[in-house]
Amino acid sequence: METQRTSSGDDGVGQRGLLHTWKGYSCSLTPERLLLPRPVLQVALGERHGVLLVEGGQVYSFGELPWKQSQGPEVAAPTLESALSGQQVVTVAAGSFHSGAVTEDGGVHMWGDNGAGQCGLFGLSSVPNPTPVGVLDSATSPPQTVAVLELACGEKHTLALSVQREVWTWGSGCQLGVNALVFPVWKPQKVEHLVGRYVLQVACGASHSLALVRCLGPQDVHRPPVDKCKQCNQLLFTMTDKEDHVIISDSHYCPVGVELTEDESRLEAPAATPRLKTSPSEPVLPSQTSIYNSDAPGEPAPFHNSEKGESALANGVLSSSDAAAQWNDGAVAGVKNSPYPDEQAVKDYLKKLSDSAQGDAKLTAGGLHSLLPSAGGTTTTPSSTLNNLVASCASAVSERVASTYEALSLKKIMNSYLPSGVLRSGGAAGLTGAIPAVGDNTAERVRQEDSMQGKKSSSTGDIREEEAECLRRRLSLPGLLSQVSPRLLRKAGRPRMRAFALTPLRGDIPEAQEVLPTMQTEVWSWGHGEHGQLGQGDNLARLQPMCIKSLNNKEVVLVAAGSHHSLALTAQSQVFSWGSNSSGQLGHMETPSTVPRLAKLSEGIRVWDISAGKRHTLLLADGDCIQPIIYYSGQQVKEEEEKEAGQAKEMCQQDKAEDEGERGGGYTPQPVLLPFCMNLGYVSGVYAGGRRCMALSDRNVMGFIASLHELASAERKFYCKLCNIKSQIISPLLELESLSSALGQVALGLLQKLAGRFCYLCHLTGQHAVSLTANLRRGRDVNSLVVLDHTGIFLDCHKEYCSSLCNFQVMGGFQALTKPSLDFFGKSPELLQRLSECSEDNPPMADLLAALFYLPTRHVHEYSRLLLKLATCFEVSSSDYQKLHYNSSKFDDLERQLKRKRKEAEYTLHFWKSFPGKMTDSLRKPQRRLICESSNKALTLQNAGRFSVNWFILFNDALVHAQFSTHHVFRLATLWVEPIPEENTGIYGLKVITPEETFTLLASSPMEKTKWLRAINQAVDQALSGAGQETVSLSSASGQKLEPPISRTASYTFYKEGRLKDATYEGQWLAGKPHGRGLLKWPDGRIYTGEFKNGLEDGFGEIEAPNKMLNKNDYYQGQWKDGKMHGLGKYRYASGEVYDGFFQDGMRHGHGVLRSGKLNTSSPSVFIGQWLQDKKTGYGVFDDITKGEKYMGMWQDHLRQGTGVVVTQFGLYYEGTFKDNKMMGTGILLSEDDTTYEGEFSDDWTLSGKGVLTMANGDYLEGSFSGEWGSGLKVTGSYFKPHLFDTDKEKTRAVKLGRLCVCAEDKWQAVFEECWRQLGCEEPGQGENWKAWENIAVALANTRRQILDSPEQLSRSHSRTLEGLEVIPQNTGPMTMERYHTIHLYLIKACDTPLHPLGRLVETLVAVYRMTYVGVGANRRLLHQAVSEIKSYLNRIFQTVRFLFPDLPEEGGLIPEPTTSLQDRKEQDSSDAPPESPKPGHVVSSSALLLPVLLPRLYPPLFTLYALDKEKEDDVYWECVLRLNKQTDLALLAFLGVQEKFWPVSVPVLGEKQQVLSSTKDACFASAVETLQQISTTFTPSDKLQVIQLTFEEITQEVQSLLKQDFLWSMDDLFPVFLYVVLRARIRNLGSEVSLIEDLMDPCVQHGEHGIMFTTLKACYYQIQHEKIT
Repeated sequence: METQRTSSGDDGVGQRGLLHTWKGYSCSLTPERLLLPRPVLQVALGERHGVLLVEGGQVYSFGELPWKQSQGPEVAAPTLESALSGQQVVTVAAGSFHSGAVTEDGGVHMWGDNGAGQCGLFGLSSVPNPTPVGVLDSATSPPQTVAVLELACGEKHTLALSVQREVWTWGSGCQLGVNALVFPVWKPQKVEHLVGRYVLQVACGASHSLALVRCLGPQDVHRPPVDKCKQCNQLLFTMTDKEDHVIISDSHYCPVGVELTEDESRLEAPAATPRLKTSPSEPVLPSQTSIYNSDAPGEPAPFHNSEKGESALANGVLSSSDAAAQWNDGAVAGVKNSPYPDEQAVKDYLKKLSDSAQGDAKLTAGGLHSLLPSAGGTTTTPSSTLNNLVASCASAVSERVASTYEALSLKKIMNSYLPSGVLRSGGAAGLTGAIPAVGDNTAERVRQEDSMQGKKSSSTGDIREEEAECLRRRLSLPGLLSQVSPRLLRKAGRPRMRAFALTPLRGDIPEAQEVLPTMQTEVWSWGHGEHGQLGQGDNLARLQPMCIKSLNNKEVVLVAAGSHHSLALTAQSQVFSWGSNSSGQLGHMETPSTVPRLAKLSEGIRVWDISAGKRHTLLLADGDCIQPIIYYSGQQVKEEEEKEAGQAKEMCQQDKAEDEGERGGGYTPQPVLLPFCMNLGYVSGVYAGGRRCMALSDRNVMGFIASLHELASAERKFYCKLCNIKSQIISPLLELESLSSALGQVALGLLQKLAGRFCYLCHLTGQHAVSLTANLRRGRDVNSLVVLDHTGIFLDCHKEYCSSLCNFQVMGGFQALTKPSLDFFGKSPELLQRLSECSEDNPPMADLLAALFYLPTRHVHEYSRLLLKLATCFEVSSSDYQKLHYNSSKFDDLERQLKRKRKEAEYTLHFWKSFPGKMTDSLRKPQRRLICESSNKALTLQNAGRFSVNWFILFNDALVHAQFSTHHVFRLATLWVEPIPEENTGIYGLKVITPEETFTLLASSPMEKTKWLRAINQAVDQALSGAGQETVSLSSASGQKLEPPISRTASYTFYKEGRLKDATYEGQWLAGKPHGRGLLKWPDGRIYTGEFKNGLEDGFGEIEAPNKMLNKNDYYQGQWKDGKMHGLGKYRYASGEVYDGFFQDGMRHGHGVLRSGKLNTSSPSVFIGQWLQDKKTGYGVFDDITKGEKYMGMWQDHLRQGTGVVVTQFGLYYEGTFKDNKMMGTGILLSEDDTTYEGEFSDDWTLSGKGVLTMANGDYLEGSFSGEWGSGLKVTGSYFKPHLFDTDKEKTRAVKLGRLCVCAEDKWQAVFEECWRQLGCEEPGQGENWKAWENIAVALANTRRQILDSPEQLSRSHSRTLEGLEVIPQNTGPMTMERYHTIHLYLIKACDTPLHPLGRLVETLVAVYRMTYVGVGANRRLLHQAVSEIKSYLNRIFQTVRFLFPDLPEEGGLIPEPTTSLQDRKEQDSSDAPPESPKPGHVVSSSALLLPVLLPRLYPPLFTLYALDKEKEDDVYWECVLRLNKQTDLALLAFLGVQEKFWPVSVPVLGEKQQVLSSTKDACFASAVETLQQISTTFTPSDKLQVIQLTFEEITQEVQSLLKQDFLWSMDDLFPVFLYVVLRARIRNLGSEVSLIEDLMDPCVQHGEHGIMFTTLKACYYQIQHEKIT
């Protein structure tokens, strides 16, 4: 033990763990003090010896120790057990003649008498010194050692409780609880019946055992179920399928290991009862799943007294009693999964059952007798049988439900369940009594149980018969019953009374559950029962543990066993005792003593430790003062008797003779107080054994021990008080029928909630009392106080209780309770007055009740006081002092807070009493508290009418403005108040702002103004921070001004007429207006979610609006401004159309895409282009997928108007003018075969007027035409066949396309305008450069913020790009190559992300380009337009870039080169500037800067157009390539006229030189061929030219190595070689590649080296086409 005050040095040694011993209870007795070198921690007493555990883990033995060889018959003083030295012992135990100890690591050591194997060591009759005993779990492989927590020793057996909370046992006798064939059992065995349960403590009598077990709750679900008998490995339950029902049997009989003693052999009879045979073909189902998985964590399985004991066999022959218990526990929760009929159905069903029982009673007389043994007419049996049936049903449901139940009539089935005795003895009377109505109230039920237990003890015959009847229970379930909830059945079986749970369910507050000891326990007993020491109501022995039903729900926290009697201590400090009472050791003289009864102690005596000896009992209790007192009950020990006892008399006398002897010696009829106990100091534990008594005590050093005792004692007293209030006041009140009518629905709900909170507080107090008591018995250590480590649990519990209490009080609950209370408690409420500790004379009932319910809040002061008292025992600087003082102050604060809460509640209640009645009903709410009100005219409304009444009431959640008959409630969360500056006007005004109203309040004086301003501000602040916060009282004038934030989050429903009427807004506010993120819901179903500014939707948001006609929703997501859609957004219409683009003032305006219909629905189409005030106006492309037509041209008001182009999927091409959506006016029409019409049109594809029709071969018609194209034209005119005479005529007739279509610069203007707008320019190029950069930074920053909110939206590379864009390149100052490269890199990154305005622009342009030229738009006639569109893009983007970087030279301008070094030379080569450029410097061009960004994205549609345009030439070229490539290398070189000196002699093949033979193919100039083939993998002209240049270099290199000298080409020499390489490269679309390079080549390159090389390639292409092969 650590000493308490650090300064007091070893003050505490010799003051703790003092040991006193005595015998009997005579007045003259003085205990003798046993002196030991160290404080004693624990004592264990046997018949004539004892074991002591002292600090430091050493063990001493004293008394008669015959097993020690050295010791004679004399009594030994305490001697050290040296065999245990070096071991840290944590607990000791003593049996009659043996002892045990447990070490820190869970090891067991035993010594003493081993005649019955009680030491667990094989082959020794006695064990002189502590010897280790291995507890091994053989179920695991390899077997693992089980760590043990504590031991209990009897006369011939030992029990060990493992760390896993399982019980292990060894020794002899049925008290082991294991099925053993042979005794003694040397090897520790597990008590299988307790597996799966959480055992808290074990105790041993001479020949019986007790276990304290935690009730099964949700936390035990994980425990492994027991579904097989551990002895014979058979299933404990079987399920058998019949055609129309399921049979469940739990009649497992274990043939192995049933050991019967002489007086038990008479119990063997029931085993012979004939068993119903199961046919071999019936499958036996393991029922494990059905039973155990149903332990749903929802609620603990309730234990009903009539339910489990009867299903488990009393005599223990069955090994399934535990399993039967599991049936009942598991089934209840399990049924939650099954669909069951409603309650009424169940009641009808039960009635039907009882009728059928009556009707068929005669039938069963013969048939059933062979099945069930006769039973006495006991009342509990039918209900237990039915409950068992139901429980079995429930578990069967989860396995399977019988499909057809009609086949079997319910009557027959039900009859086979009912014991014949019931049916014979009174037919349905027994059954109906048992099921639908057990009795009228709880008291009767308890009486029935008591009489039943009395009956059990008086007539063992009845019991045996009743239990035997359960032995061969076979259940056959109809499908219907299997769907009935056992909970409903049970409900139907209870007396009619208000059902209200007063015990908090397990796991209610999981935190408290873990740190505090449980009080929901059961006591299980087994072993010999001849004295009734098993508490089962009879004198039978039990081979298996059985639950003592009458102790359920009694909150037992400690059990103790004397030789032949047992004790149980409850959390309420009461002692139950049962068993042998030969010397009055039970503390009462009632009979029978075979059931637990309360020991008789005077009122106010709270027992907190118990111990039992051979024939006496010791109780340690709280008296009137803090110091504990000791009671003794049992045999008086005389001196001369002692001497007799010392002589060698036989160990085993006959019981009767002993009893007579004892009675002669005198004994106590009820416990007596030992007068000397006050001299012992502060006793922390009592110990009894044999005839001896011992007590451990501490001296009160520095008041510490006294304070600990006072704390525990106060808590125990408080718990008993709360339990009394609960049982005597709250429960009866809640059960009154008149309650709901007296209170009304609201108050009743509040009362039930209050009762629930009270019960939880009561439960928590009980747990805490148990924890404090355990601390006294164990360590007496300040650090293990739960109230210090988990203060929060206690604070919260008291706060919640007080809140629900105040709510009840505010609603006038106590006034409403007055009448029911007077009815119940009568006119003289002495009970109430005594419990509420009220000192007034004749107080009103309401005040009495209030005082009673407020009683628990007064206990908080005790916590604060006692913790402070404990703190004063320590040095101020020590951590213990700090901790205790801190927690004391917490409870101090809580006490003040609770007092204030009560005061507020009383103030509010008083206000409601005086408030006009009508308004009270609507304004009075449980949580609402009054802060202040203006009935004294302290506050008035500005500009109010002369006779108007304005009353302002400030609550903690609202400001109410009440008038004559109306009132208006302004919620505080959305209320802003600001003082109006006085400025000598003499007006003391406050401006109040709410979402829909603003008004001014006038105060009567500056003080009133300040008071109200503060009150409102504080109330608002509290309402915002949550009601749980403390309200600051008005009087406390704190220095700083407490102003709630102007910006806040709240919800509000608008009530005034207008756009927002009845809409609810939830989100951020700023000074009375929605501002920030929020959610707005209209009653018609519209929902807007997004940003607000000054009360209007502004920023990014989305709205969903139901479309009544189509019964679907319109949905918009995008930008808003001033409450309207504005900026980029996406609108999905209910009709299925989707618009993706720009909006302005709620209309489509700017560039946008409208998609109508899906591909397979009616008329799918896509429009992409410009919108003006919700209409298609400007340039746009319309793809009509149904017709297979694409229009590219001008629009006005949704109609095609102006010039445009139409292409169709059949190859028709039209360009010309449109009017009113029709081709009208001049136009040109071409068909696939080049037939052309140029002239007037009047409608789509309809010719009308003058024109020229030219055939594919050049013939043409000139005149006037009418009719639709392709369906017979009427022509009046002349026919010409020009080239018959004039070959030049052809050239003049070729139609020039592109004149009547929209010019490239006019396309997509809206897209570019939007980009300029994003850069802050109203017109292209007009604006400030710095502002543009600022806008770019803002756009990127906003996006970065959104990404941080949802990082999953962007890839890692994308976010890296964004990071790169954060650095703005230097955009002023002279332009150098270095800066040019920096700009180039910046542009590449900017165009890579749509979040940058330039990137957005490029992305949109790519989208529109693809939209135009893909699909039907892939028409070769559009190539020219496609190319000019790209060039136009380049010019317009370049304009934007030059606006951002004003120092960039214009198109074709120069950047001076730095002095050239090798490095720069390379850079220069890689850019598109020609190395031999005559001018020094780099030419700036839009294509060099921007094509690398743009072209790769536009390449697919563009190249397709080139391929279509060059199709004929490419086909001719390709045919030639294929033919020429059939030749070998040398043949082809010769054919092409390559000079022989250039013919390669040897070529490298796989790194080796190989000779070129006449048959060699595809080997010469292979590297040049490979290089040239890469032209198809590049995009931009500059890249393609680079490839050509590399090809030339490869050819030159190869020729130079061949000629072994430097060499200058002439074109005549070079061309054939290059032609060879081009042929061998086999480039399929070479013509397209050539045209693309030609069209998009940088103009400044045309005359340089690259230009010449390109011309060479072009010449090769033409050469190959015209090659004549001879």
